Amino acid sequence: MRVAVMSTCLGDAMFPDAVRATVRLLRRLGVTVEVPETQTCCGQPMINTGYLDEAVPLVRNFVSAFEGFDHVVVPSGSCAGSVRHQHGLVAARAGDAALTDAVERTAPRVLELSEFLVDELGVVDVGAWFPHRVTYHPTCHSLRMLRVGDRPTRLLAAVGGIDLVPLPRAEECCGFGGTFAVKNAETSVAMGVDKAAHVRSTGAEVLVTSDSSCLMHVGGLLSRERSGIRTMHLAEVLAHTAGEPAEAPDGSGPVAR
Repeated sequence: MRVAVMSTCLGDAMFPDAVRATVRLLRRLGVTVEVPETQTCCGQPMINTGYLDEAVPLVRNFVSAFEGFDHVVVPSGSCAGSVRHQHGLVAARAGDAALTDAVERTAPRVLELSEFLVDELGVVDVGAWFPHRVTYHPTCHSLRMLRVGDRPTRLLAAVGGIDLVPLPRAEECCGFGGTFAVKNAETSVAMGVDKAAHVRSTGAEVLVTSDSSCLMHVGGLLSRERSGIRTMHLAEVLAHTAGEPAEAPDGSGPVAR
């Protein structure tokens, strides 16, 4: 089985630990993983703002970079959702039959991390250990576009030592929404403040989610509020094992057990 990992733009530029954790986790589970160097942005920013023609070169590059893989694992519901549900629209608008065929071959093989673990590998307990109080924010694209359901929370519930607590009004958007956060900054911040308040109400040490964009938005607000709550990608928690030193909830480094 040939498996590739898509880094995503935010993963590559700002959250590389999430990408490294994804690769480390999959290899620990016996999966041979490749990270194609020719991959770039999936085109979601252009597509979501209506620039479908400008997204064509990125879609072409995506199908070229990931052609021939059995699965493409993405640590992002929004990027996986864009490939599976939007690349076909871009190819159809371009009127390129060859590109449409390539998208139809590649897009169904693209899976968000929790989908791949639960559905393809058939595992829920990945052998992780994370002795902290955690709450999980389900991201909009993973919930509404991919319909991953409870896969992420099932994976987290099986982590050794974890204290997983429910997040009030979890299905509400955190307010990021890509360029929405720029064009409608006041509304975006208000939504983020509400989300941060719900996170604080859980008493959690760590907020976990599966999209780096949500980590960036809510994590920034929690930091400005001096909440002391750390944010982590789902992959980072699942990749953590009992043999590794536990890290302080504030991310300041290892702590004694």
